[in-house]
Amino acid sequence: MTVQPLRASALPTSIPVPEYRSRGVRAGIVHFGVGGFHRAHQAMYLDRLLAADAAAGDWGICGIGVRPADAAMRDALVPQDGLFTLTLKHPDGAVDTSVVGSIVDYLYGPDDPEAVVERLAAPEVRIVSLTVTEGGYNFSPSTGEFDAANPAVVADLRAGAAPGTVFGYVTEGLRRRRDRGLPAFTVMSCDNIQGNGEVARETFLAFARLADPALADWIEAEVSFPSSMVDRITPATPESLRAEVAERTGVDDLWPVVAEPFTQWVLEDAFSAGRPALETVGVQVVDDVAPYELMKLRLLNAGHQALGHFARLLGYEYVHDAAQDPDIRELLRRYMNDEGRPTLRSVPGIDLDDYVETLLDRFSNPAIADTVARLCQDASDRIPKWLVPVITERLAAGASAPLAAAVVAAWTRCSEGRDDAGAPIVIADRLADDLAARAERSRTEPLAFVADPELFRDLASRREFAEPYAAALASLRARGARETLRELLAR
Repeated sequence: MTVQPLRASALPTSIPVPEYRSRGVRAGIVHFGVGGFHRAHQAMYLDRLLAADAAAGDWGICGIGVRPADAAMRDALVPQDGLFTLTLKHPDGAVDTSVVGSIVDYLYGPDDPEAVVERLAAPEVRIVSLTVTEGGYNFSPSTGEFDAANPAVVADLRAGAAPGTVFGYVTEGLRRRRDRGLPAFTVMSCDNIQGNGEVARETFLAFARLADPALADWIEAEVSFPSSMVDRITPATPESLRAEVAERTGVDDLWPVVAEPFTQWVLEDAFSAGRPALETVGVQVVDDVAPYELMKLRLLNAGHQALGHFARLLGYEYVHDAAQDPDIRELLRRYMNDEGRPTLRSVPGIDLDDYVETLLDRFSNPAIADTVARLCQDASDRIPKWLVPVITERLAAGASAPLAAAVVAAWTRCSEGRDDAGAPIVIADRLADDLAARAERSRTEPLAFVADPELFRDLASRREFAEPYAAALASLRARGARETLRELLAR
């Protein structure tokens, strides 16, 4: 098969392509943080919309990169006119690849900061969206306060400085819109953060108040910050994918994307200057995202933690292998149904029985090749946000959470740096050294690991948590993860 480069001027005929590009598409959305997830999720939904509705041509995407690492995305997308391939891998081995065309331009901030600011100030731009990761919002994990001492923020606040951060770019773009009498755009977070719209509002307003209090007042009055819940497992692009796509389709994509077939986007209907009709292409546009967000955080995300730490102790490398282990699969099902679900609110339009079974199937998809190590990294950020609230709410309701307590115990054991077979475990966490020290100390002080109130609130002083946690930890050390799991599940 002849392999051809991916170009808008010569779209391939061997796979589905965005024929709407021939009609012309304008970028009404500017997106910061074009990575694999954005391309497999938001860009895919806009691609669907542009293909289905000829009147939606004002809702193309201009991607923006501001970090040094983003230069690689520039080098991949600009030669390809923003086009890329999205490959979906199904559990039964089926594979679908298509070309996504919703990204119609890409600007790399360090190349020309002024061009980025002017794009933000352009009248046709009505939404600025974000996938900049939790760390990109520049707030303290412990206090929630904006970090005004961050050197990049300090540099952006200097008089006359060219923007370097997303805060600097967005604030300057809004300043020019205000001064030119243009309406404010919406700032739409698509990051996996609880209350992401409110987090975006607080952090962007904090920066703006440091830069120009009057502008901050205008932003507070004029800019909408809708919340959203986003979901699609999108692993890092494996090195083999480019060759695989070329062999199957005859298309040479400089940076292809692979994802699972499942996708979900729940979006708050709160926009400053209009929005695309995303509800016509599968997005759930709602008045309140919170119930859906809790569902994902406490079932999917906390479920990943339940799987990950026991799987590490048992020596699993890949998520799908661990999810097919009968003991781990039953742990997941029981945690989600018995401990996670009782803490949820009503979730309109969702069958939770079906959702739980779908999660188990998604975790078991061998084609995605997601790693246990990825699930376990940064657990000191993840467990306090996703699992600890389940435990505290269960205790507040007079109930118990022995499975969640056992997951925390498994994290403690993992933090000692060896699995049950004695193989090393690499801890990728900002608190790795502290976690290891507290895990070691817990051999003589059983609650030492959970005594940090920033991570565990007051759980160490709560007998209803401390007793099952300490018992699970002692069992993990004495008998290993397999026997501990089986005893837990037999109760």
